Amino acid sequence: MKTILIVEDSATTRALIRAVIDELGDVETVEAGSGFEALKMLPLQDYDLIITDINMPDINGLELISFVRSNPRYTHLPIIIVSTERSEEDKRRGMALGATGYVTKPFKSGELQDIVKNTLGL
Repeated sequence: MKTILIVEDSATTRALIRAVIDELGDVETVEAGSGFEALKMLPLQDYDLIITDINMPDINGLELISFVRSNPRYTHLPIIIVSTERSEEDKRRGMALGATGYVTKPFKSGELQDIVKNTLGL
């Protein structure tokens, strides 16, 4: 069983991502409504993947990635960005900070499922 932390400030988008991921089977999803909430949740259990938005109040997705990558415990934790930011510069910035993948909203279910399966080896 793989555990995925979904970090997204929109409850509707979180529910959509969760529904798409749950179709994969053999995964557990945990939700955080902000980057700050995600930071509080990280030490509470082990995650196999983080899926995060960029634009969020308090701590945004890029700041979250920076924190995760700066902590030796989470250096190899895969992170997929799911964001409305679609410029090549935004993608480059996210990947340069240590994101494993980048999906733009609106996304197709299969697109997100494929990147999750490839990242987790499902």
